[in-house]
Amino acid sequence: MATGLIIALTVGVAAFVAFPLSNSNPADDSIKLTLLYNAGVMIEADGMRIYIDPYNLPDNYTDLPADIILITHPHGDHYDSSVMDMLQKNETVNVFPANMSLEIIRYDGVGVNPGDQLQFGSINITAFYMYTWAPEGYEPSHPRANNWTSYIIDIDGFKIFHAGDSKNIEEYEMLTGQIDIALLPLGPGCQTMFNMEVVEALEVIQPTYFIPIHYAEGADATFITIYGSLVEQNAGCEIVHLAYYESHTFQPGENGAD
Repeated sequence: MATGLIIALTVGVAAFVAFPLSNSNPADDSIKLTLLYNAGVMIEADGMRIYIDPYNLPDNYTDLPADIILITHPHGDHYDSSVMDMLQKNETVNVFPANMSLEIIRYDGVGVNPGDQLQFGSINITAFYMYTWAPEGYEPSHPRANNWTSYIIDIDGFKIFHAGDSKNIEEYEMLTGQIDIALLPLGPGCQTMFNMEVVEALEVIQPTYFIPIHYAEGADATFITIYGSLVEQNAGCEIVHLAYYESHTFQPGENGAD
């Protein structure tokens, strides 16, 4: 992406803001996705470096500053201010749910609600729904009313969905057949979707690839052992199993990997 390219931000219907964006790495057709710790993800594509919920990063990531940082909600395993600070450069655009008002002020950021869209050159980012529920008598850890956000990153038509912390919510029916990579959490069940809920969410979304995120040590392998065949048979998608800090390179239209 060339230096000086304009980022267009469309929030809701009426607001429009433009920002300059500099180039962070050479552009080509590949999309490199690195699973960071917990729900953290780094996407390198189209000359840009996008982070989602970066948390607990090694010091060497100071050499990989962000063009864009997307935060799904303020819980400490998704919003890590020390990591935010280490990834900043002059042109970094920091995106938060709109109710994270103090963080928006701190990072001169952009606040979004589900349905809002941001345009960064050829990359379109849509804030989507993210919430959980709780048994009767308890408060949900991710209330729907907070308008915390998942994200859809559309890179020249190749769409990556990061669910954040969410249950298998009814709004996923809006995504059916539209997502290339679905990044869904594995648990714990009191905080996110869990076990068969993950399979059922994938059956609705029907992505081409599924990458598990937000898992405790060993839970990823256990999930794939128990539910992997159901994911492939019922949802018709390929599981790309990454360890934390492992990368996979996608070539749209192909199944290539590094």
